[in-house]
Amino acid sequence: MTNGRLKHLFTNAKPYILMIGLQFGMAGNYIFGKEILNHGMSRFVFIVYRNAMAVVAIAPFALFFERKSRPKMTLSIFLQIMVLGFLEPVFNQSFTYLGMKYTSASFTSAIMNAVPSITFVIAVFVRLERVKFKEIRSQAKVFGTLVTFGGALLMAIYKGPGFNIFHSASTTQNQNGTQESSHNHQTTGALYILMGCVALSAFYILQSVTVKKYPAELSLATLICLAGGAQATAVALVAERHSHAWAIGLDYRLYAPLYTGVVSSGIAYYVQGLVMQMRGPVFATAFNPLCMIIVAGLGSFILGENLYLGSIIGAVIIALGLYTVVWGKAKDYSKSDPKLASSEDTKSLPITSMDDPKSDINSVNLENQPPTNDRLEGLNKLEKESELYVTTEVY
Repeated sequence: MTNGRLKHLFTNAKPYILMIGLQFGMAGNYIFGKEILNHGMSRFVFIVYRNAMAVVAIAPFALFFERKSRPKMTLSIFLQIMVLGFLEPVFNQSFTYLGMKYTSASFTSAIMNAVPSITFVIAVFVRLERVKFKEIRSQAKVFGTLVTFGGALLMAIYKGPGFNIFHSASTTQNQNGTQESSHNHQTTGALYILMGCVALSAFYILQSVTVKKYPAELSLATLICLAGGAQATAVALVAERHSHAWAIGLDYRLYAPLYTGVVSSGIAYYVQGLVMQMRGPVFATAFNPLCMIIVAGLGSFILGENLYLGSIIGAVIIALGLYTVVWGKAKDYSKSDPKLASSEDTKSLPITSMDDPKSDINSVNLENQPPTNDRLEGLNKLEKESELYVTTEVY
């Protein structure tokens, strides 16, 4: 009984553990991305190498573990994979890194918190999410989405006083000139990042649909990275025609694509596919604000970025919105469980009644006769006798 309860608790906690762990991994995407842009590497070439390394890292696992369970490829699934490869590896990554180039890693991760709100709106529009304003759980999801978006908007608009908890005051003052110049392009950068948010939200929605038709998460992640890498290569060959832009060595040009490819692309697509099968796309995107808080700390420690009062207040508001959305999704999940349990109980009833052969014969005879009052009373009596028979058999 104890093992069953532990297994049940782990099953319920599994999507939470996966998404929280993924946010720590995704935080490195912003840190490595900003660092590599500061070193002058082309974002188009970076995206190509990132997806290529993701394919190399994940393809062997997909070929081995899913060699027998991989579904048949159809034209519809192939086209969906091509669209997925364009939405996230090409469109989202291109505009997100472009916006990050104009701003900072912390600012980018803050604006990306609009993804849960946009995903929820798209999910409602395509009827993957249902909203009944009379239900508290639907109200919680709507309210949490608005609060999360409001917190991210506050972080984008209001800065307040800045400070750096990991570096000295002199270091902070030396970086003010660079950060002020980047903040001059804050509006432009925010616009590019929001364009990436829309593409990423659409990616989540389409991925949740595709993974149901092609339930081989590792293979699907590999194919998405392969399709995105091929499309990104075509874009990069047009944008970067100089051979020196494609140079790579044992430095950040190798480490950054390797980490972001394996963790932020390959593992992320795989984990998101698993969680979406369990809880849906809105639940998966609701954990994005945690990544922002992690990036804020790492950005201050590694990149020397300042923390602002507006970011701290916005982080608290976003955390409240995150809790509200997750609570609403948890109620959705718990609401569906009793239905499954009742359906299983209903299916088990005929098995119990068949333990007594007399009840089978009498039931068939009664079903073939008109339902008079005497017949109904006899049927009720037989049901009570059957229940007593099953009870004595159990004891």
